[in-house]
Amino acid sequence: MTTSDPDATGMSTDDAAPLDDRFRPGAHLATRGDCPAVIMAGVGGGDEIVITYDEMERRSRRLARAFAAAGLGRGDAVAVVLENHPAYFEVFWATQRSGMYCIPINWHLQADEMAYIVADCGASAVMTSAHLADTATTLTLPASCGLRVIVDGDDDLVPGFVGYDGFVAGHDDGPIDEELEGSIMFYSSGTTGRPKGIRKDITGEPHGTNPMATIHLLSAYYGVTNESVYLVPAPLYHAAPLVWSTGCQRWGATVVVMERFDAAEVLRLVERHGVTHAQFVPTHFIRMLRLDDDERSRYDMSSLQMAVHAAAPCPVDVKQAMFDWWGPIIHEYYAGSEATGACIIGPEEWLARPGSVGKSMRGALHICDDDGNELPVGESGVVWFETDVTFEYHNDPAKTAAAFNEHGWNTLGDIGYVDDEGYLFLTDRASHMIISGGVNIYPQEVESALALHPWVLDIAVIGVPNTDLGEEVKAVVVPTDAAPPADELATGLITYARDRIAHYKCPVSVDVVDELPRLPTGKLLKRQLRDRYWPAS
Repeated sequence: MTTSDPDATGMSTDDAAPLDDRFRPGAHLATRGDCPAVIMAGVGGGDEIVITYDEMERRSRRLARAFAAAGLGRGDAVAVVLENHPAYFEVFWATQRSGMYCIPINWHLQADEMAYIVADCGASAVMTSAHLADTATTLTLPASCGLRVIVDGDDDLVPGFVGYDGFVAGHDDGPIDEELEGSIMFYSSGTTGRPKGIRKDITGEPHGTNPMATIHLLSAYYGVTNESVYLVPAPLYHAAPLVWSTGCQRWGATVVVMERFDAAEVLRLVERHGVTHAQFVPTHFIRMLRLDDDERSRYDMSSLQMAVHAAAPCPVDVKQAMFDWWGPIIHEYYAGSEATGACIIGPEEWLARPGSVGKSMRGALHICDDDGNELPVGESGVVWFETDVTFEYHNDPAKTAAAFNEHGWNTLGDIGYVDDEGYLFLTDRASHMIISGGVNIYPQEVESALALHPWVLDIAVIGVPNTDLGEEVKAVVVPTDAAPPADELATGLITYARDRIAHYKCPVSVDVVDELPRLPTGKLLKRQLRDRYWPAS
């Protein structure tokens, strides 16, 4: 099935006018210099750190000059191993005004996993913090990564690292004559093996000419202006939080950053700072919906104009419950860090088509079977985007080649179908599919059926070995405090599922665990979970 739709912003990203000098934080100094660019929210109402546009601009210029003095320039990579820290943005903008790659690294990784990424991307520098000093001490870095800087720390805190303040000392913070637009190279989460860098060329264009369609979308579709306040409840090393928050800063908006997600704290911060825009993942919604009624009604949420969610499938019941609570302000998009294709859907569209992730905002969608044949409306297959945007998985030509077909279409590896109006419905990832007795079962449907059960705090559905059928369906559940003992919980959930979906899709067994292996972004590491049940072979 092929389907195409014009850009949902009302303009084509291919035909859009070139981004001009407005699209960088420094362009807003005259009107927004004294306004907050970043507010680092204090935990539980504690002390906040406010950085104005003038302060952020000067700090990033000074760091850019320090990078240049250390021999770094266009095309070099800076690995950023920072928690949600106010310095994240000055580090980011220093790379982006210097024509360099910013490599955000998940600071929850083990030291050897971090070292792999630093070596794989060929980083010339690594930036970390005093908070992560223990991890930095155990990092084995290649000799090519000669510059090692620690924020909030002195030269002697971690052997081989220099303190940030000393590194930038003596460098001018005034305007830089020639600035080139840099790029971000995200690494995949590694749910199916070693993470791979998603690399796009640095064009040599002047700083402020960032070509990402997200920048257009933020204004034209999502209504971001220099008066907007954007809340970041997720880690900045993840693609959406970093791209959206820095995209908002290109427009001159204020970004409020949480150290870590807390359901009640989200509501408090919306009221305190008059948050207008926020982005979540479905796990955040579920956590907020589990707050008691008094907590949910305690704060004034009237400033919130738009809540956007992505990154993982959202159960229909969960999203409908959020609409019932917050009203028709919830938007969704479907995309990947590869940024070759995307779908978006607004509140009214979704309410008319529950479960859809929208229409393609650029180019045509193709739904194909495993042999590459296009499928008709309503039939599930691999989702392919027809697009002229290209990328490569760094140092992995085989993986790059597998992401494209002979037509040049790109896939993120997801399974779905389109309706007769071209709206896409995702059913699962190809790598998650369970094949039981030759029948395909998509775990997402089972997870959605059970996600809001009062006994379920968190859930994952996987296929486990079955000598007769090959695989059978297992639900792995983190129970709520209201849940009964494990045997009763298992029987109850299986019965509940059989009342809602076809019996062959329902769990055969239910395991109770204390925690599921999730990234802080909410993404479930199903490979890790499956490894507990499958033989090493």
